[in-house]
Amino acid sequence: MIIEVKNLKKTYEGKVPTHALKDVNFGVKKGEFVALMGRSGSGKSTLLHQLGLLDTPTAGQVIIEGTNIISFSKQERSDFRLKKLGYVFQSYALLPELTALESVYLPLMLSNIDKKEYIEKASKMLTKVGLGDRLDHLPKEMSGGEQQRVAIARALVNNPTILFADEPTANLDSESSKVILELFKKLNKDIGQTIIMVTHEPDDEKYVDRVIWLKDGVIQK
Repeated sequence: MIIEVKNLKKTYEGKVPTHALKDVNFGVKKGEFVALMGRSGSGKSTLLHQLGLLDTPTAGQVIIEGTNIISFSKQERSDFRLKKLGYVFQSYALLPELTALESVYLPLMLSNIDKKEYIEKASKMLTKVGLGDRLDHLPKEMSGGEQQRVAIARALVNNPTILFADEPTANLDSESSKVILELFKKLNKDIGQTIIMVTHEPDDEKYVDRVIWLKDGVIQK
């Protein structure tokens, strides 16, 4: 297993505590494309955020490649996210003044490699997602689907161990959504990319290897 989740719990404190995740246990194999599905409020995004080191659980373990990442320091978390994890969200989070190429090579600039290498890597990744002819385009010059593909290229350019996608097609029309999901499937099959995706669309089930269903913070058997 590339990911092992053990007794994971997340409680948001308040006058009435909210138990968002309740003793969650599961594993993900290397190269799997897994969907987290369930109704709104079921705990899908909360779970993704614990796995991706974007939040800290109340209790439990998230073991990636044999290491319990929950025990990491703040700096260790930051380093691990940069080197091992990629993220795609429903908002593309592209800076309006940066071209597609600049958006994608931005994470590589933090990796202490020379300019020629990071430009080459970013160009190749944009070509891989079908945007080889859009390198110098700004976000306003691209469709929503194209902007999301830039975000995917940015997430993959550091060769992450795991790609996390949180409702990646929520802001797209049906045709653009299909393009993005087929791209995920292709990346999964062609390069063995491990992908964990949150979605609320039942039709998305046909693209993935396995669905983990959540209800009220509990995995449904």
